[in-house]
Amino acid sequence: MPSNEQLELQALARDFATSELRPHSASWDEARTLGDEVFAKLSESGFMGMLVPEAYGGLGFDLLTYLLVLEEIAWGDAAVGLSVAIHNGPVVDLILRHGTEEQKREWLPRLASGATLGAFALSEPDSGSDPGSLSTAATPDGDGWRLDGEKRWVTNGGRAGLILLFARTSENGLGLFLVPRDADGYEIGASEKTLGLRASETVPVTLNAVRVESGALVGEAGSGLRYALEALDLGRIGIAVQAVGIGRAAMEHAAGYALERQQFSQPIARFGAIQAKLADMAQRLAGGRALAHVAASAWEAARSGNGPRQGLEGVTAKAAVAKLAASEAASWSADEAIQIYGGYGYMKHYPVEKLLRDAKGTEIYEGTNEILRRVIAGEILRDAGV
Repeated sequence: MPSNEQLELQALARDFATSELRPHSASWDEARTLGDEVFAKLSESGFMGMLVPEAYGGLGFDLLTYLLVLEEIAWGDAAVGLSVAIHNGPVVDLILRHGTEEQKREWLPRLASGATLGAFALSEPDSGSDPGSLSTAATPDGDGWRLDGEKRWVTNGGRAGLILLFARTSENGLGLFLVPRDADGYEIGASEKTLGLRASETVPVTLNAVRVESGALVGEAGSGLRYALEALDLGRIGIAVQAVGIGRAAMEHAAGYALERQQFSQPIARFGAIQAKLADMAQRLAGGRALAHVAASAWEAARSGNGPRQGLEGVTAKAAVAKLAASEAASWSADEAIQIYGGYGYMKHYPVEKLLRDAKGTEIYEGTNEILRRVIAGEILRDAGV
């Protein structure tokens, strides 16, 4: 159970989302962009450095506290939640876990303050669900590396000052590199026009002979696939609470509308069918949240060496289960919210159609739910000795 201090931080995040995110969410969605001012306010509130240790200028939250805050941010606006999660999650954790002390001192304070936004570049045009098949090449070049290739669906890729990028260092090995946005040859394509999460900056990136120094390599040159899979575990836990935040927003909007909407001389909230929908939303979303928190405990145990990463009790399976359950709960809840609104729910000037579009994205990024079922089944079969 969260402590009183954690609940207070969650309440502060909810206040922030209420005052700084929700009033602008529809206009951001319509404009397909987030303004600089929202990142400035996130930075002022410390939300860009939640998982950065205090020694490097961050808040030093444990994972559960971070998830409680992230759910509220996603409740306020899903696109902001996604940007914050990429920055705080895989980007910060990979540097903390595998970076040198010099790399940590150079980048973590800037990430924590919000002076630098982080991005994570793994997927490619022909390499999405199978990160081991990526083709972006890292070639030794003097005392550094030359990077050539294409990346797709890079969240924060245009705005970010630092990109954590995976590239092939050998036939069977991947490397992880710190690439500044202003590096020569780093070319940003036009933002993708997505169905949901429309204000999130998701761009293709081309690397034309981008040269980085030897100090840009994070960890070992051939260990990038392991690093990528670790990052996906953390990313999926974050997506689970993002999904819960989206679904919770849909449930709350639907409940409020049901109390106001009159049919047959009474609020539709009195109808058993409406009450059943709301109860099922609450059940599914609570389950998704609980699974995310269980996965967070498994992740922290595995990171400290006190728990497994593989197997059904390991962090990989628990993260996949949490993301699968929470994302499907969010999409289902948003869809049912539209049904409660009826014809109005299908209209753009009511909030629930946007929430359905946003929820759908959580079933796709950081591993589609079809891939997650394969991951979970693989961990079950691993335990069974197959």
